[in-house]
Amino acid sequence: MDIDLTRTFLEIVRSGSFIAAAERMHVTQTAITARIQKLESHLGSTLFVRNRAGARLTPDGEAFVTYANQIQQTWEAAQRDLPLPDGYHNVLHIGGEVSLCNPLMLRWVSAIRQGIEGYAVRAQVAECASLLRQVEMGVMDAALVYQPSYWAGMQVEQVLEEKLILVRAANPEPYVYIDWSDSFRAQHDRALPDKARAPVSFNLGPLALQYILEHGGSGYFRTRVVQSYLDKKVLERVPRAPEFSYPTYLVYSRERDSAALQQSFELLREIAAQDADWSQRWDPAL
Repeated sequence: MDIDLTRTFLEIVRSGSFIAAAERMHVTQTAITARIQKLESHLGSTLFVRNRAGARLTPDGEAFVTYANQIQQTWEAAQRDLPLPDGYHNVLHIGGEVSLCNPLMLRWVSAIRQGIEGYAVRAQVAECASLLRQVEMGVMDAALVYQPSYWAGMQVEQVLEEKLILVRAANPEPYVYIDWSDSFRAQHDRALPDKARAPVSFNLGPLALQYILEHGGSGYFRTRVVQSYLDKKVLERVPRAPEFSYPTYLVYSRERDSAALQQSFELLREIAAQDADWSQRWDPAL
């Protein structure tokens, strides 16, 4: 398998010329040209038009970019996974968005390790679009996301329904905006136009929560995450404030379905059903 062909193709796309690609890959321009000619021969297509300005993709070349990226990512995934660790006969690849990595993803990985014998686990935290793309490509078995996309062959299951509620510290200022999603932003700004432009904002819930605990303020958080702070009167819920629904979805390709994968999903459902403390406290001693 000559992965250098697609790697060279992508390097030319990024750098804009055969010369620049040769410099970045530390090979001769002749070698770059030979690789592209070989790739074009395999595909029966012309991928680049060369001119004084560099190299421009043909329509076939533009179409091949997606496939080249998929080949590259699949190859990199294979290099990470193989050979399998001693005593393991397969691998489960799971992913989740950043705000789900702790505790849901962490507990899911722990449950898989304890409940499914002979399977290694590869867990990845990334943005939604990247996770869905990897599931679609087949390099990831399943992912936890807030806003799934749909395509033929993909299974989508809601595993958790949470609320985003407004809480405040003893000192309720400043208002802290947390970027939970595009849909949250739209609903938030319609319901609370006076808070559409917050003096402090974060794109990560745990970071925003830590800020409010240390400095005061108010903001919207997942109910399970702040419940222990509400119980201990560290934070209080703002009365008569709008609530927002915040479901979590499990997505996977039906083509990659297996008994072990379904067993891992059952473990995930059990974790989601538990009434656990998800406060995500940060211990400064760690």
